[in-house]
Formats: sequence, structure tokens, C-alpha cells
Amino acid sequence: MTIHSEISKLQSKTRAKVLQRFFKTGPGEYAEGDVFLGLTVGQSRAIAKQFKELSLLELTPLLSSPIHEERLISLIILSQRYRKADENEQKKIFAFLIKNRKGINNWDLVDTIAPAVFGPHLFDKDRSILYKYAKSKNLWERRIAIISTFYFLRQQDFRDTLQIAEALLNDEHDLIHKAAGWMLREVGKRDVKTLKSFLNKNAGRMPRTMLRYAIEKFPEQHRQRYLKIKRK
Repeated sequence: MTIHSEISKLQSKTRAKVLQRFFKTGPGEYAEGDVFLGLTVGQSRAIAKQFKELSLLELTPLLSSPIHEERLISLIILSQRYRKADENEQKKIFAFLIKNRKGINNWDLVDTIAPAVFGPHLFDKDRSILYKYAKSKNLWERRIAIISTFYFLRQQDFRDTLQIAEALLNDEHDLIHKAAGWMLREVGKRDVKTLKSFLNKNAGRMPRTMLRYAIEKFPEQHRQRYLKIKRK
């Protein structure tokens, strides 16, 4: 029994077609060429649990696989392992992800690993790598930059979310607008005054999608006030 054989057993051509449309794998789309076998997230998590002891060496080809579910499973394994690892092992996992980050190349993959490893690992360390990624030409590195701060938010630390969101105000990609807006909304759940301060300064420069995501939980009258601000 191998992880590849277990994954193969669960493939579904019908579901794969749906996923390839949903994750925009067509020519010119953000995940052009990504290959799906049609596993559900639940099935991927079950396989990750079954093969949780795979070494980093064994996980390397999974994370570089052209098959989306293999990359997802490798990241689920790493996210779960990081939580239980000692400091030395955590360093190895983080370094492994940095070295192999080309495999973190769709939004669900970023959202699986960034708040589970990048955020926790950088919480008490130099976070400059996130600002480097925020300026990257690579869409997924920019998404890693903002989604990693989700962990900081859970510790009531808003600074980097706000600064990186501001750095991404002129980003052209909708997936970044959504991610930054989502993180700003999470700020508001914890400290609405802090979010309003950010909005009062930046709402006129925010992409519409980012703004809509950020104010989604506001009362309607407050939402309309921000939506009526003319874009600068």
C-alpha cells in the first residue's frame, strides 16, 4: 500500500471536472494546468492522517506533484505535524516549505499552510519575509503574506495584517483583494475600532472586492457609508 495507490482509489472523473472549473485551471486562468483527481477535502485529510509519518524526503515529490490533491495532502501532513513538533523539527518544516514553496500554488493550498505554519513560526521572529512576499510578482507568495497573519490576529496582534493589507491596496488580482478583505474583516471581529481606523484612511483606495469583504459584517448603514466613498 502506497499513498499514491490510496489516492488513486478515490479519484472521481466527474468531481475532477467540477474542481478543475472551480479552481480555474483553464488556459490563462490563475491555476492553468493544475490537475485534479476529484478527491474531497475529507478524503484528502483521511489519507493525510493515514500517512502522517512520511518523512520530509518522502513528502518532497508530493509537494512538487502536478496533482493538486497530492500537494494538498502533503501540506495537511505538514500543518498537523508542525503543531506537535519540537522547535528543531518546526524549523525543519518551515525551511522545507520555503524551499519547496512553488508547490503551494493555489488558494486552498495557501490557506491550508500559511496560518498553520508560516504564521505560528514567524510570530516571535523576524517577519520581514512576509513583506518580501507581499511585493513578490508571484500571486501565491503575496497570498501567503496576508493569510499568514491570520495566526497573528488570533493572538490579538493586528499590526502586520494592517500593514500588509495596505501594501496590497494596488494589487491587481481578485484573489488578493479577497484575501486581504477577509483578513481585515477578521480584524474587525476582534477590534472594530481598529478596522474602522484603517477604512477611514484607506477605503477610497481599496479595490471594491477588498472593501466589500472587509465590511461584510457591518450594519447596512455603515456598509453603505463606506461603499459610497469615491475611489481615489
